[in-house]
Amino acid sequence: MSWDREPTRLALGFEARGFGWAYGDKPTFVLTSRELPRIRDTVEFHSGDLAQFVNGRLRPSFRTIWFVGGGMVAAECLRLGLADEIRYSILPILIGDGISFFEKLDRDIALHLAEVKAYKSGMVELRYEVQGSAARS
Repeated sequence: MSWDREPTRLALGFEARGFGWAYGDKPTFVLTSRELPRIRDTVEFHSGDLAQFVNGRLRPSFRTIWFVGGGMVAAECLRLGLADEIRYSILPILIGDGISFFEKLDRDIALHLAEVKAYKSGMVELRYEVQGSAARS
């Protein structure tokens, strides 16, 4: 499965173009099937089984795991029961054809709205808890 998506190229490109690195010194793991340049010591690349990576490598070392990515990564985390919450930031910009939140899910997944934050910029941040998530166990 290919994990390389536009957010990966965008985030790595910010540093290369002198805009800085959004994640500070936090350990960052990029899900990708491509060879990408390692531009920071805190960035590691992974390809392969996502559930094994999360449960075997990340959960034993980190209390909180935050995935940033597109619909493919979000859908796979939901399919595998790895997500216990989903956050969306909605910007006041409509994009022509739109962007899917998730690639096709294999079942319905119940969410509970836990928090809403509105900003002066017009952005709204939504935080949903995934109901019945295996990630909470």
